[in-house]
Parts: sequence; structure tokens; C-alpha cells
Amino acid sequence: MQAWAAQPLCPSHQAGRAGGGCPGFDTAPFSPDHVATRRRGALPRSSERYGSRLPVLDGGLEEMAATKKHKPSATIAGRLKRCRKRMKAARVGAYLITNPADYFYLCGFTGEDSAVLITPSGVHLISDGRFDESINQECPWAKKWMRRGLLNPEIATVCRALKVTSLAVQTDSMSVDTFKEIQKLGKLRTLKSAPPILAEMRCYKEPDELGVMRKALRNAEEAFEAMRATIRVGQTELEMAARLEYEMKRRGASGPSFPTICAEGPNAALPHAHPGRRKVKRGSAILFDWGAVVGGYCSDLTRMVFVGSIPAKIGEVYGIVLEAQQRAIRGIRPGVRMCDVDAIARDWIADAGYREAFNHGLGHGLGIDVHEPPSLSWRSKQQLEAGMVVTVEPGIYLPGVGGVRIEDDVLVTPTGRRVMSRLSTRIEDAVIRAVR
Repeated sequence: MQAWAAQPLCPSHQAGRAGGGCPGFDTAPFSPDHVATRRRGALPRSSERYGSRLPVLDGGLEEMAATKKHKPSATIAGRLKRCRKRMKAARVGAYLITNPADYFYLCGFTGEDSAVLITPSGVHLISDGRFDESINQECPWAKKWMRRGLLNPEIATVCRALKVTSLAVQTDSMSVDTFKEIQKLGKLRTLKSAPPILAEMRCYKEPDELGVMRKALRNAEEAFEAMRATIRVGQTELEMAARLEYEMKRRGASGPSFPTICAEGPNAALPHAHPGRRKVKRGSAILFDWGAVVGGYCSDLTRMVFVGSIPAKIGEVYGIVLEAQQRAIRGIRPGVRMCDVDAIARDWIADAGYREAFNHGLGHGLGIDVHEPPSLSWRSKQQLEAGMVVTVEPGIYLPGVGGVRIEDDVLVTPTGRRVMSRLSTRIEDAVIRAVR
């Protein structure tokens, strides 16, 4: 998925899953297929009086305690510890998480329309009856508050019950009205925007995350090869996109990382083309941009397919784009600024005479969301660091003719980089037989 450097990269691209593939994260439901292992956690002293079920508070919110036999996994416990350390450094006493990708990362919870409140000594999950059993399976060590009304008043109720007077919230996933409502109903002395604690933590992938991301890549690559073998003259873009998503799900993906892009001929000049009824012809050049969600993590790839032969102009720019990509990848290592890597590819394309035809950023971070920090673009002076995973996807787009984009997923290592994807980028390997 191409990176739009002109737009801010929030900790996510959930909106892309819902439609359009544009960067940014809204409050749309998030439901990765990851299910965390069962964990154990301490029983609050108040439950010794009331048992596992505690009183119904004002507003109909029912407080329910975790049980002694559960505690977080080592991975989750480590993330919570690092989160609290960052909270303390930022003088955040209570941290409200409403971004579903973030509370999935921190707790393993896959439900939506919920919130997680982190305090120095507790993890409080505010949800409703639809996700009661999900919480029992995914994070039974958390204290759950099962609401019967709307979410915002129940968040305020929990804050009052826990005597929270100062709260930091994720304003990038919260409306101004919600902000004001929580402040008023919660009787909070201080309500402020939280620093990007989890967005920064998620920039650096842990070994288990990298393992899941490799599975998402293998799924996407195998599905692409299977779909490519079924391409026939006369098929539509919609048919090919549907087949690719079917092949990913058939291999265990919970879904695509974003709505699959399949653009034939001149449609490939649109970086965010939507598949339509344009048909494959002999000599077609087709751009595919796709990814699979496996275990809650995304892959993101772009490749070209040529049916029978390679159009002369597209063949010319393919070589330019591929060289730009390979040069940029070789420039990736810890300590290098994002904008400098972008410049490697951008200058090569400009020197070839196509400066204006490369009209988006070079790449973006990848993980739970298909677009997440960091931003590999001319706008970012942030330095690359070991553990980051970024896409590298230069492109050239020629209105009325077509376009070429080549994308791979790259891990920044302590000494350089490692390309995680395996699909060939050789132009010869992109040519298939023109079969009816």
C-alpha cells in the first residue's frame, strides 16, 4: 500500500481495512484473529467480600474481578511494564486507551466498542456482554467492567469508582464531544492528551511479532502465486481481486490488510485505484497491491503482472522503479534519517526524468495496522532504529498509460536491513502466458 507522506500517519490504518486503504486510524471496529493464551492475575481484596461478582455501580455498570489463577503472559506483562514506565516518565497517572489496535497490542483483547484504563496497579477493561467470553479467553487477568449503557458515561463511572482525578486519553481516536463528556461526567480535575506511548512502543517489533508478520507475508505471497496462475484474458479487475482475497483466506488469513488494489492498464496510473470491470487483454500490465492479516498482523506487497508481453513504456519505467527501490533498501540501516532514504529513491527517479510521476512517500511502518509509524518519507527526519519494519514502495504513474509500483517489507537490523518478503522482482518473472 503506497505511503501518502502528505497525510499524517496515525498509529494505524484501520480505516484502510474498512475501505479505501488511506492512512490513519478511526474508531471503526477492529477484529484481528489473534487470541492470546490464557493468563492469570491477582484477585482484588474487595472481591473477598463480594466473591467473583462485585456490586452493580451507578449507571448499571457491573464490576467483575479477575481470578487468582490468571496472569498476563510474559510478552503482555513486559509491554505493560514498559507502558507504565513511559507513563511515569510523562507524569501520566491513569491512561485511557480507546484505539482498538493499541489495546489489542497491550492486552490481546480483540473486541470493539470498548476501552482499557491503565493505572499504576491495575488494568481495567470496559466492555459489554457481547465480549464477555472474549475477555475470559483473551485477558482473564484484567478487571472487567461490563457496561449496560453507552461507553462514555461508563468510562466516567469507572473513573469515579477508582477515584481517578487526572486522566490522559488518546485524542487521535476521540472526538472533542467525547473528550468533554468524559471530563464532565467523570468529575475529573485534569483531562489531557496522552503522549504517543503505545505508538512509539509499537514501532519496535519483538521477536514473536516478527514471527507472526513472516506468516502474514508467506500467506500473501503464496496466495498471489495461486491467483496469478488463474489469470485469464477477459477476467475483470474485480474477479482477480476477489480471487486473491479468497486465496489468502483459504490459507488462514482472517482477511486482507486493506481492500485489494488491482489495476489494469491506464487504471494503474491511479495509486489508489479501485478494482472495477476493466478486463485483462493480451499485453495487459496489471498492478496488484495486497496484504494478509494473520494473527492480528499485516503484510503489504505490490507487484506487476504482464500478460503475454511487456508494454514498451511500462517496461522502461519498471527498470527505473526497481533500481530506485533496490538503492533505497541498501540505504536502510540504524541511524539513517527517513527523509534521506526517501531521497535515494526520489532522486534516482527524478534523474531519470520522472520527478513529478512519483507522487507519494517511499514507505511506512507496518504491524498490527497496515499504516503505522514510522513514516519513510521526505517529511520525516526521524532516524531508523533496529526493530522497525517499513515498506519500501517507489512508483511512477503515467496518466493515460499506466503505472508501476514495487513494494517489499523490510526489517531494520542492528547492522543494516533484511528484506522479509520473498517474491521475485525480476521483470522476466512478472510475465505470464496470455490464456483465455
